[in-house]
Amino acid sequence: MLVLLALFMYAVWSSLFPLGKIALQNSSPLFLTAFRMIFASAILLGALALKNPQSLKICKKNILPLLSLTIFSIYLTNILEFWGLRHLSAAKTCFIYSLSPFFAALFSYIHFKEKVNVKKIVGILIGFLGFIPVLKLQTGSEKMFHAFGFFSWPELAIMGAALFSVYGWILLRLLVKKREVSPFYANGYSMLMGGGLALFHSFFVESYTPIPVAEGKGFFFLKIVALMVLISNVLCYNLYGFLLKRFTATFLSFLGLLSPLFTSLSSWVLLGESPPWIILASTGVVALGLFLVYQAELKQGYILKTEKV
Repeated sequence: MLVLLALFMYAVWSSLFPLGKIALQNSSPLFLTAFRMIFASAILLGALALKNPQSLKICKKNILPLLSLTIFSIYLTNILEFWGLRHLSAAKTCFIYSLSPFFAALFSYIHFKEKVNVKKIVGILIGFLGFIPVLKLQTGSEKMFHAFGFFSWPELAIMGAALFSVYGWILLRLLVKKREVSPFYANGYSMLMGGGLALFHSFFVESYTPIPVAEGKGFFFLKIVALMVLISNVLCYNLYGFLLKRFTATFLSFLGLLSPLFTSLSSWVLLGESPPWIILASTGVVALGLFLVYQAELKQGYILKTEKV
């Protein structure tokens, strides 16, 4: 069943937050982004080259969409995410990332003219209310980066990452469905260019002695990044591209609201972070919003039933 496949994807994907936290203990955000993306692009484009070298050709009509995907989905998303993750717990970072359905609903309305009915609006509002208690909870170094109200800069950075991530998925959906390119092709080139841009940025603002990795931790850092690449860039990015052909970006983003539960578990195992009860309770409220949105999209026909796929 495709819904179970989507849940499996988020269960695996959620482990990236504690793994990213471990990687950031040994490197810097920009260099981590650059190394991870270039590593992943080599795997994806290498696989395409082995299968069909001609498939690597870039058509002129795809240049601008690929550049847009590079900037929003890879560069801005990852540098904001890793900077915010450095100062927040893995579970809270994942929870804030769950704001993505609100952005997905907006972008899907703009790009695909998907209708927003009363039931979907109620679901979105219930989900939004579930975020407020978690945003008011600030601990650790997060308190040093207060922005305004009960917001901190790390929280705003993760919100920005969620915004750019969702817009990147919308761009990927346009590439996959309208330009008829494979997710491997779109992700491979956008990761290569986004990683190169992050490396260029890193060279000017981060300390190279000789690289921004803790002394004696090079091989450990490589293993963590390789695991992150396998999970995210190879498995989940492309699985998400596949699922976008069956579900809307709005529904997939709302399904991702269950990720904080998975992240809390993996953070407890990998980092020893006890799951805050507020995050668990708020996830239940947001999940109610997910249920209402799912019902609305199913009735509107935006979600294909399994037997019709």
